[in-house]
Amino acid sequence: MSDKYLEINQLSGGYEASQVLFDISFGIPRTGVTAIVGRNGAGKSTLLQTIMGFIKPTSGSISHEGVDITNSSTYSRTRLGIGYVPQDRPVFSDLTVRENLIIGASRLPRDQRSNLAPVLEIFPKLADRLDQKAGTMSGGERKMVGIARALIGQPKLLVMDEPTEGVWHGVVDEIKDRLIIYGKTNAILIVEQNLDFISAISSQILLIERGVISQRVSTSEKSELELLRKKLTV
Repeated sequence: MSDKYLEINQLSGGYEASQVLFDISFGIPRTGVTAIVGRNGAGKSTLLQTIMGFIKPTSGSISHEGVDITNSSTYSRTRLGIGYVPQDRPVFSDLTVRENLIIGASRLPRDQRSNLAPVLEIFPKLADRLDQKAGTMSGGERKMVGIARALIGQPKLLVMDEPTEGVWHGVVDEIKDRLIIYGKTNAILIVEQNLDFISAISSQILLIERGVISQRVSTSEKSELELLRKKLTV
């Protein structure tokens, strides 16, 4: 059995006439956090959407535990245990928090779908908001609901796009603490601009520039992190 939960091999793709990704290859370990950083327009969100099956690649492959899933549907990937938290609209605004969470539990056996206790232990603040419409919550609270909705399906890989964008720093710290715990027994792939946030939770950081992975950084190497910070801020 491979030590990688997901393997991306020479993946290329984009949108109709516009190619965004060029021969991207990397592996996601079975546990821990892999982070992807880069400037706006570098291809980060396109990469996540391709991994989730929303965008079909033009070449390359995606393997799940050694099995090719390149042409599998998004639904099939979710059933395999890959959860997704999008950058925009992380919740169904017209539904309550409870209804959002139950939708996230759809891959579980029917008798387990109404058991919200596991995610309420992760985000206890949501326990008092279960009957509130998700669209009336703050941006940070909606992100929390979106993460909880993905987690309730018990994914082995949690894919997240900019989870701290527009979120108050107190909520960011809470999300960080929860992801550190979750990453001890599961895999997380995260696109994030907050370098302090990802350096605190990640084991490896991949820099994407113009659709290509141009640098791989170990978070244990402080000098590499500082060089990466300069690249992102210049």
